[in-house]
Amino acid sequence: MPRPQKSRRIAHVPEVTYFKPAGMPMRSLEEIELSLEEAEALRLKDLEGMEQEPASARMNISRPTFQRILSSARRKVADALLNGRAVRIAGGNYEMVYQHSRCRRGHEWDAPFQQEKDDAPALCPTCNTPGTESPLPLGLDGGGKG
Repeated sequence: MPRPQKSRRIAHVPEVTYFKPAGMPMRSLEEIELSLEEAEALRLKDLEGMEQEPASARMNISRPTFQRILSSARRKVADALLNGRAVRIAGGNYEMVYQHSRCRRGHEWDAPFQQEKDDAPALCPTCNTPGTESPLPLGLDGGGKG
């Protein structure tokens, strides 16, 4: 019996999740689904320029598993680009990484990691105070959600 698959940790969900070749009607397109963990592997390796070992640790998977996910993602993107297929980013087996934050008045909360990164400085949801202190993202330091 195979081992149950672990959830892969992701820290970013793209705002745009559908791409199609210009000038082709939707009804004539074949669609390729890129999972969110495949998109995260592409982001970490190809956009962030991370090596596979730290990228796999960030996703909480082994390096060989990271390589398989990355290869699958690259194969799908190449197929879509070279054969005129649409790409939908959706689904997968993942969990979001959360960032634990604390405002200057001492209130604490957890928020999706990308929100902390994109909306800095985050405002405290209790008192609206800017200038949060942000320890390591939960899930990357071995504890908490994520």
